[in-house]
Amino acid sequence: MISIEGLEVSYGSVRAVAGLSLDVPKGSLFGLLGPNGAGKTTTILCIAGLRAPTAGKVRVGGRDPVRDAAVVRRMLGLVPQNLALYQDLSVRDNLRFFGGLFGVEGAKLTSRVAWGLDLAELGSRAAATVSTLSGGMKRRLNLACGLLHEPELLVCDEPTTGVDPQSRNHLFETIRRLNAEGRTVVYTTHYMEEVEALCSRVAILDHGRLVACDELATLLAAGASERHFELELTRAATPDAVRRALDAAGLASDKLAAAPRSLEQVFLDLTGHGLRDDD
Repeated sequence: MISIEGLEVSYGSVRAVAGLSLDVPKGSLFGLLGPNGAGKTTTILCIAGLRAPTAGKVRVGGRDPVRDAAVVRRMLGLVPQNLALYQDLSVRDNLRFFGGLFGVEGAKLTSRVAWGLDLAELGSRAAATVSTLSGGMKRRLNLACGLLHEPELLVCDEPTTGVDPQSRNHLFETIRRLNAEGRTVVYTTHYMEEVEALCSRVAILDHGRLVACDELATLLAAGASERHFELELTRAATPDAVRRALDAAGLASDKLAAAPRSLEQVFLDLTGHGLRDDD
């Protein structure tokens, strides 16, 4: 779906991307991981045709995003890191505007706006001014606006910045569903746990260069320790019982404890997975 060869982008004397080559398979949920300043957003700008490469080439569906901008933009839904919303317009009017921007009109536009309200779970806030929404609501609306023209490629750049756990969970479920429907999704972040939760294939960037690219399972298994194991028992047991079984097998353990839940899982279990839009 995306082919990048020898991509270089410079801002004056600063090389934001330094010879990046990368392929994103069609239909994949592809993670683009890297610390701040790794070149993720600049790469996304090149994919979207919003930044011309200093050198190298980018192709989206075989098209040049700069030369064939109109075609590529119809193929691509961009969910930017900075919210692309009009704060003084209502939720519905934002959806109508962005749908119209991509040529969706008439009854089709009305239908897609209703779809977007449902996707973002903002039907009850359709007439509300965007400036009155919470951060999580705005992120959900931002995603819906990028999908009204039914693109085959969705690019999400840090889409969970500033959202509550329920909205984050909702965004994750939405992205998984869109990918299951056949869309290619590129998900950029510096939060490794988000990539682990979502993506099947991952590229890691640092200082504008590709340092690794492979299936997530392969990356996680590389260099696996012979002393650290993950074990799930078929029935409940106490740590003492597990320790006795290890001792009987002649295996000594340095550390043994029941695996804790993540703080996010505790939070969602206690407060529910439903969206909270009251405050």
